[in-house]
Amino acid sequence: MNDQAHEVIADHLRQFIERIEAQNARIDEEREALEQIYAEAKNSGYCTKTILKVVCLRNWRASEIAVEEAMEEMYRSALGML
Repeated sequence: MNDQAHEVIADHLRQFIERIEAQNARIDEEREALEQIYAEAKNSGYCTKTILKVVCLRNWRASEIAVEEAMEEMYRSALGML
């Protein structure tokens, strides 16, 4: 491979790396913002574990929630937790 081809490949690779780094920086900023929201909710007296669960459940269909709740109840019953 000649030097010119190597340079073109290196530039292309560098562009991918820089885009990935920029995206990671945005993800870190969003993660920090999310942590601040959870901290604010906690300071307001809310249970953040429950909020997290509710947020996850809001992305599910009602039928999926019903199945999940039934399985959880069955497991808790099997473990004598009901």
